[in-house]
Amino acid sequence: MAIEAELHAALRRLAATPRLLVALDFDGTLAPLVERAEDARALPASAEAVRALAALPHTTTALISGRALDSLRAVADPPADTMLIGSHGAETWTGPDRAPLALTPEQADLLARAVAVVEQVVADHAGTRIEFKPAGVVLHTRTAADDIAGAAVAAARAGLVPLDGVSVTDGKRVLEISVVEADKGQGLALLRQAAGATAVFFAGDDVTDEHAQKTLGAGDIGVRIGPGETAAPFSVDSPEAFTEVLEELAALRAAGAPA
Repeated sequence: MAIEAELHAALRRLAATPRLLVALDFDGTLAPLVERAEDARALPASAEAVRALAALPHTTTALISGRALDSLRAVADPPADTMLIGSHGAETWTGPDRAPLALTPEQADLLARAVAVVEQVVADHAGTRIEFKPAGVVLHTRTAADDIAGAAVAAARAGLVPLDGVSVTDGKRVLEISVVEADKGQGLALLRQAAGATAVFFAGDDVTDEHAQKTLGAGDIGVRIGPGETAAPFSVDSPEAFTEVLEELAALRAAGAPA
């Protein structure tokens, strides 16, 4: 796939910025979507492009994901100095001195009640699965029949209504429940500040990534992977097509990065 001329020109301009932040979603962006979250792996060429970018001067790489940080590290195997945002912004890692996420007693109680709701939904709906996170819980329906998946999501939403303070977000065959108010837009803002970035490259494939896309400004680049409404000015069809964009950015940055 040839990169469209307008995107190529934007990449060339971005590659010359003094301090570049490359922040990327993982599932559906670097890695094709799979039925079992633990089986996801980045496309080898995309992973290599991230490593190449991470090694360049004045260039910071970051992964910003809905996954919990431990899960993200396990499947992504990021370069050692790559910053990480997990649980849609509720967990952050910008260096070894960063304190881990700690819930208040009220948040911990709320999370336990939300977990109980989702556990009951999974027990009642064949093919659905539960994922535990430090600040939330996830209902996975990718391995369930469509009608069962719809019924499971409806049941979970109904059961969560009495839990004041819980945020609920739809994703691609997942229902994300969190007791910490955070999103990828807030996460990207934190990464931008931590990196001292003069420009940002961000890419994602899901509705939750739109929070980050909407924070991008003049001089930044946003790319949407796959179909769907988006605030990103550019889009590509698949993670495989995105590999070419990432490789081109790495090549342009290597040729033009400030010394």
